Amino acid sequence: MGKKIAIIQSDYIPWKGYFDIIAKADEFIVFDEMQYTRRDWRNRNKIKTSMGTQWLTVPVKVKGRYNQTILETEISGSGWKKKHWKTIAYNYHRAMHFEEVASVFKPVYLENDYLYLSDLNRTLIHAVCHYLDINTTISTSLDYTLTDGKTERLVSLCEQAGGVEYISGTTAKGYIDEKIFEGRGITLTWFDYDGYPEYNQLWGDFNHNVTILDLLFHCGKEAPRYMKEVCK
Repeated sequence: MGKKIAIIQSDYIPWKGYFDIIAKADEFIVFDEMQYTRRDWRNRNKIKTSMGTQWLTVPVKVKGRYNQTILETEISGSGWKKKHWKTIAYNYHRAMHFEEVASVFKPVYLENDYLYLSDLNRTLIHAVCHYLDINTTISTSLDYTLTDGKTERLVSLCEQAGGVEYISGTTAKGYIDEKIFEGRGITLTWFDYDGYPEYNQLWGDFNHNVTILDLLFHCGKEAPRYMKEVCK
């Protein structure tokens, strides 16, 4: 029986929708051989504060006009780790499940050193999946052979991984050629991010577009109730 495959670049402490796609797939391929993009989700994400949303940005070293892959992108310094955790703790220490969730993520920040952005991102992604009991196989594009062409490359990765279905976010509609998937006998499924329920959230009006840590601190092990695929 063929597998459901999802292929996405690593993000820094991604939002809940990222983990729903992981949970829906049988294998999730981290595609960090892609170009590093500035002012994107690769090295930053948002938290909620009493003053509104705030970016947490991991400082990185860049070469020229960002002519580097995510895998090649090095983190600049280590002072950001304590700063990020202090900011997270300050803004979420009142959340109902802060102590429990902090016991998982505080060591990730304060007891580890990271040279490359991809290593940091994947460590946090694995930590979230473990906490949520997401058992999807997580691999990287380095485990496979890459081919040319944006859609052709995705199709090839699916085939190499034994996939019969590819799960994608809707932002990829702008470049994916659906006919190539159809021609190779692979079902293309667009993941629907609409309709997430709200939960009790600190600091004013509800905001879905923040790191999943927000959901975990507020809801703990009940977080899957406010997601789509993790609870299935």
